[in-house]
Amino acid sequence: MDSVEIIRLKDESLDHLRKVHGDDAETLIADARYGFISGLMKDVLKKPAIEKETATDRIDRLILHRWLGIPIFLAILYGVFQFTFVVSAPLIKWINAGLDWLAGQSSGISPAWLSSLVSDGIIGGVGAVLSFIPIIFLLYIALSILEDTGYLSRAAFVMDRLMHRIGLHGRSFVTLMLGFGCSVPAIMSSRTIENPQDRLVTILVTPLISCGAKLPVYALLAAAFFTAYQGLVVFSMYAMGIILAILLAWLFRKKLVPGESGHFVMELPPYRLPTVVTVLAHMWERGWAFLSRAGTLIFGAVVLIWFLNYFNVLEHMGRAIAPIFAPAGFGQWQSAIALVFGVLAKETVVGAFGTLFAGTETAGGFGSVIAIQLGWTPLVAFAFMTMILLYTPCVAALGTIKKETGSWKWTLFTVAYTLALGWVVATLIYQIGSLFL
Repeated sequence: MDSVEIIRLKDESLDHLRKVHGDDAETLIADARYGFISGLMKDVLKKPAIEKETATDRIDRLILHRWLGIPIFLAILYGVFQFTFVVSAPLIKWINAGLDWLAGQSSGISPAWLSSLVSDGIIGGVGAVLSFIPIIFLLYIALSILEDTGYLSRAAFVMDRLMHRIGLHGRSFVTLMLGFGCSVPAIMSSRTIENPQDRLVTILVTPLISCGAKLPVYALLAAAFFTAYQGLVVFSMYAMGIILAILLAWLFRKKLVPGESGHFVMELPPYRLPTVVTVLAHMWERGWAFLSRAGTLIFGAVVLIWFLNYFNVLEHMGRAIAPIFAPAGFGQWQSAIALVFGVLAKETVVGAFGTLFAGTETAGGFGSVIAIQLGWTPLVAFAFMTMILLYTPCVAALGTIKKETGSWKWTLFTVAYTLALGWVVATLIYQIGSLFL
């Protein structure tokens, strides 16, 4: 019997198992393995006649339910963003009031260029980013609570069945979940994935997940264009990232790096009440990374933006690039410049807008400045948010991809496919939406 015949018989057996049992072979093998373990434990362990059901068992019956597990996960994720935006709203107003006061105090500095640098560049640019500190830190508090209670590991378990259908497994979803904080440690965490094909595909799709650096851009535009639905709109960005990551992972696994998927076995910890000290420690550890970027990379970027804008260089650059994004609705030179500098760090998009529109007053806040100056509608804003979600990862993430894959080929592939995907999806949203609005 030759190899072709063996592969044909294997495929027939797999199809037969799927039709008879309604699951793929890997899931059935895993179930049989756990069944054997359970039987073995009954033979060697002596348990009480009536085993007491724990609180963890009762909660898991609902959380890990075959059909309800994923909707519960999405509902919890939605609740996280509602909590984040509702609680952060007054805090952001206080920070903005303080920044306005500082900008007013800096107006008397001389010479004029130094006053412009301080008020328009530093306060207008970096300050625009720092105003979203409450959202970032509250999000990290919520994610830390979910992690410390033991729920995030269960989310990976719940998603394992779906991930198997696209050729990956639950450990890949753990990496994607870490991407909510930052893509760099998330990509590095893929080292725990033993199968090389699974690991590569996980690395390639992790940048599609909304990291903390993208959140200030979402928050800025959601507050300006979707006042009553901020949490829902930001949740839609996170959900879209997860869905597209799963779809692209399936495509890459089938066409780009085919092969057998690895196995996923994990121990689910009991539910625990998180401690205040632990939650705050996790929040500060992740939030400090945001503050560090604001004080170094973002500070340098907005000073460069101010310098180039002060001497009328940026507008010429932006007008050369802007027509590329016109089909997606945001063909203004300012938005093109913001996207270019966003490759350094996604928070820089907010800093770029803050610098370019510094000193422009409006009663509706900074987000309304963008709406008035660029003439954006909610549809354009949503398309731009989609572009931020999907287009080229930041330089730190690209450097990590190069390090983890050891290949410039996969790094450049990530640059190309994410840029194309962002443009295509944003354009489709704008063009299709324009037909109905």
